[in-house]
Amino acid sequence: GPCHKEKEFLSQKGIAFIDKNVREDEAALKELLALGYQSTPVTLIDGQAIVGFDQTKIAELLGI
Repeated sequence: GPCHKEKEFLSQKGIAFIDKNVREDEAALKELLALGYQSTPVTLIDGQAIVGFDQTKIAELLGI
């Protein structure tokens, strides 16, 4: 799925990330809902949220 693809993409680019599983981590789920989202993946880069695996946007924000 998109979550796996994104993790693969970030790993290939050597980008460190924290992977939170909202199905297993209640605090992560609350964090997601507090941001106003209910679907995953949501990627936070410098406080900016990207919904879904938007490779172009992620690369842009990371400057890669």
